[in-house]
Amino acid sequence: MNLLFTGASGFLGKNTLPILKQQFETVHTLGLTENDRFCVNLSREIPQLSQPYDVVLHAAGKAHVVPRTEAEKKEFYDINLTGTMNLCRALEKVGAPKALIFVSTVAVYGCDEGENISEEHPLDGDTPYADSKKKAERFLTQWCEEHHVVLSIVRPCLLAGPNPPGNLGSMIRGISTGHYLSINKGQARKSVLMVQDIARLVPLLAEKGGIYNVCDDEQPTFRQLEETISHQLGKRPPFNIPYPLAKCLALVGDCLGRKAPINSYKLRKITRSLTFSNEKAKRELGWKPLNVVENFRIN
Repeated sequence: MNLLFTGASGFLGKNTLPILKQQFETVHTLGLTENDRFCVNLSREIPQLSQPYDVVLHAAGKAHVVPRTEAEKKEFYDINLTGTMNLCRALEKVGAPKALIFVSTVAVYGCDEGENISEEHPLDGDTPYADSKKKAERFLTQWCEEHHVVLSIVRPCLLAGPNPPGNLGSMIRGISTGHYLSINKGQARKSVLMVQDIARLVPLLAEKGGIYNVCDDEQPTFRQLEETISHQLGKRPPFNIPYPLAKCLALVGDCLGRKAPINSYKLRKITRSLTFSNEKAKRELGWKPLNVVENFRIN
């Protein structure tokens, strides 16, 4: 079988492409670099594909940025929604694939806290990131029905792997420079997924289809992640400060603006658990996720 992989030059792509090349006879990539088979900006143009594909893994998208302007908000829709529509228009010209796998996000649920949130939870996410992914999910659901394509939507949580972006990358940089403090003994739990697991899921998803949360069974605490990172950096685990003191610092941060190391919003994210259920993926796909605490390497 052959595979078309969009977004292969990003964090997810760099860590899954070697595995996918072992699983498929041919893997063609579509992205923004000269190393991609198709160097195309999906948000602006419809790519000219050269052949049909058995499976499409659509991971190209915009994330990890808090938009500050209307233009920045629009970028989420241009890339995550319009880009998806342009990809499908290109696939129509060469023939629809047998299966399409869309990498969405747990942000579609719009939850700041909660435990074992399942796929049945309402899609309440209203940020440009979440909303653009929701709209892309809806478009793909209709498109795949019309073209008789097996659709899989995976909703990953925080991705772990070498040199990660986002909040995990910020934690590594903070611990490395000594500018990170553990709060309330790091008791809050977060769902995390080893990035390689996306590649391990692809053959299973291509056969089955469906919508799945994907995360580790461990649901590690902040303290477990802090200790794992500190050990690999050869540093002591971060100093812990009690919640009341952190609350005072967060209120000061609210007044200082975006440059403050902590504010009330960040404090809530650090001290409240947010975990998702992976039971559906394990039950229906026969998938067993990698243990993040055991397998996470920072570089």
